[in-house]
Amino acid sequence: MYSINCRGRLLNINEPLVMGIINATPDSFYEGQLNYGIEGIVFLAGKMIADGADILDVGGLSTRPGSKPVSVEEETNRVIPAIKAIAERYPDAVISVDTYNSAVAQKAVEAGAAIVNDISAGNLDKEMLATVARLQVPYICMHMKGTPEIMQQDAVYEDLVNEVLDFFIAKIDACTRLGIKDIIIDPGFGFGKTIEHNFQLLKKLEVFSILNKPLLAGLSRKSSIYRTLGTSAAEALNGTTVLNTIALLHGASILRVHDIKEAKEAVTLYSAYKKAT
Repeated sequence: MYSINCRGRLLNINEPLVMGIINATPDSFYEGQLNYGIEGIVFLAGKMIADGADILDVGGLSTRPGSKPVSVEEETNRVIPAIKAIAERYPDAVISVDTYNSAVAQKAVEAGAAIVNDISAGNLDKEMLATVARLQVPYICMHMKGTPEIMQQDAVYEDLVNEVLDFFIAKIDACTRLGIKDIIIDPGFGFGKTIEHNFQLLKKLEVFSILNKPLLAGLSRKSSIYRTLGTSAAEALNGTTVLNTIALLHGASILRVHDIKEAKEAVTLYSAYKKAT
């Protein structure tokens, strides 16, 4: 059991939460998440809330393998209007901003976001950790080797699980020293990791419980699923549900997904299984 303070609202993680992915970008790897403008984003947010989403994660730049960064100004122009519109239409929604730029994080929280989700754990913007500490919002700290543009070219480890664990030990210490109180860890499936690496991490996910932090699993429709199955991202929903279920069994506290209804069903069935005597 964990709880995180989202700008004065206590979000209890008594059972796993589901985070919905909302891409305010023109180039999502999954065509079902292409940007249809602000009204389309607000409509998607409403559908996710109706399906049971606990958190809405809004991102303004693509971080798929090989993607190139955009300017802070461009990212800001994409993500801030989306967050403002969602917060205005759904004032009770818990919104996170998916960014590695501290300036975007600052403006997003001012616009209504209550969580910062950083794929770089502060490595791509040295001001990020201090900014999050000042904002006093929960911080999702993800492991990634390199940058999205080149990360798959450097996916080499001597001991994957121990290297990721050591990374989090150091990052949690750095965050805590600066005054970040609520830290969520994300092993970064698909970020600087091969398909084999991703399955190794999934199999050893329970190792990260020693950190005593909520654990986020972001497996939704990723290439580890559809390449293993020989299909596509569009056909990867069933595979996503299978791997989400495995992640829950191995200690995941938050599932970051495109498809809320199916993830909530997985959580409901997992919770019933866990309560059985």
